[in-house]
Amino acid sequence: MMSMKTLASNLLVWVEDKNACIKITGRASFSSSVDFKTLVNSLLQKGVARFVLDLTDCLLMDSTFSGVLAGLGLKFGAARNGDARPSLELLNPNARILDLLENLGVAHLFKVLSCPDLDTGKMSSLEATSANADRKELSRACLEAHQVLMDINPANLSKFKDVAQFLAEDLKKMS
Repeated sequence: MMSMKTLASNLLVWVEDKNACIKITGRASFSSSVDFKTLVNSLLQKGVARFVLDLTDCLLMDSTFSGVLAGLGLKFGAARNGDARPSLELLNPNARILDLLENLGVAHLFKVLSCPDLDTGKMSSLEATSANADRKELSRACLEAHQVLMDINPANLSKFKDVAQFLAEDLKKMS
């Protein structure tokens, strides 16, 4: 029996030309953040320039996923020698997710789209050589995500400095 690595079970993707729509269902959490970031980076390398993150069926988002999202928002917002910059848009985020991004001071990094009658029939689960991250990789991703949130908004320092310190110490022990 052949084993295939797949993306986190709550990620779906549809790609056409230079556009990608990534749908996340359920909870956008640290466990899906590594797969999400890997997917976006691999699509970027293939020339995708517009990313729409469909949050219609996403109930909530944890701070790690928010940090990964914010990091991508920053990366896409940084001008690259007049090139057309990639964009990351959020589709149908619920009030809870919008409040979270606002409270973290990162909402300004994203264009928010609303399309209540979206047909997602073309989307499919992506078979990929996923990160299927080990504990060390997850800890590193969590640490980076929280550092991004603290770098973007100094008010996040008090919220996440203990988490970041714990993760950094945990990573040292694993090395």
